[in-house]
Amino acid sequence: MSLIKAENIVKTYITGSGEDCTFYALKGVSLTIEKGEFVAIMGASGSGKSTFMNIIGCLDKPTSGNYYLDGENIVNTRLDKLSEVRNVKLGFVFQGFNLISRTSALENVELPMIYKGLPAKERKERAMEALKIVGLTGKEQNMPSQLSGGQQQRVAIARAIVNDAPVILADEPTGNLDTKTSYEVMDFFVNLNENMGKTIVLVTHEDDIAQYCKRTVRFKDGNIINDSLNTKRAKTTGEYR
Repeated sequence: MSLIKAENIVKTYITGSGEDCTFYALKGVSLTIEKGEFVAIMGASGSGKSTFMNIIGCLDKPTSGNYYLDGENIVNTRLDKLSEVRNVKLGFVFQGFNLISRTSALENVELPMIYKGLPAKERKERAMEALKIVGLTGKEQNMPSQLSGGQQQRVAIARAIVNDAPVILADEPTGNLDTKTSYEVMDFFVNLNENMGKTIVLVTHEDDIAQYCKRTVRFKDGNIINDSLNTKRAKTTGEYR
């Protein structure tokens, strides 16, 4: 059973009235991602890659087609149930970090566990361990403004893994970082994939970032135009393994 399975996904938007007012963001996309894969999603602006990511992240629903996450067809799932699915099965990492500025690194990482209803002691222990995994021991009480961009993104990664979700969805996670810091962050993703067994789907427009992934899927005009394995992957430092 595939972990992620999209079948003939169509997503349309109404852009006006009259004829030719329907915009097709996705035009019947089918894609399967197995457990343990590390997949880069690429394409120019307007290619459909972000729309596809929103659908597999249960943030949007297709106009037609089916989407299965861990064997469950998500398309007709109620909104309250979707929130539970996102909290348990998906971890999110965004370009803008999306940290709460008035709370510490530790409290930011604890947030998904609050929604899950875990007790305070367990939340703290698991958040401390997640921050340790991403190399931020000693930074637990720092506010986001006291952290560098790379450190803030590592807090976001810790938040994404703290509930032990099997799938990590990363939307342009290096987009706000310099080259050196981007490569350091990608080291963490490689570690999560190879040593912790996380399935990772990563949207990027940068070829050098995609080379850290095992597979690249390219979108254009709402279609998949290429799906290939990366035979020459970027080397990691191994520092965070």
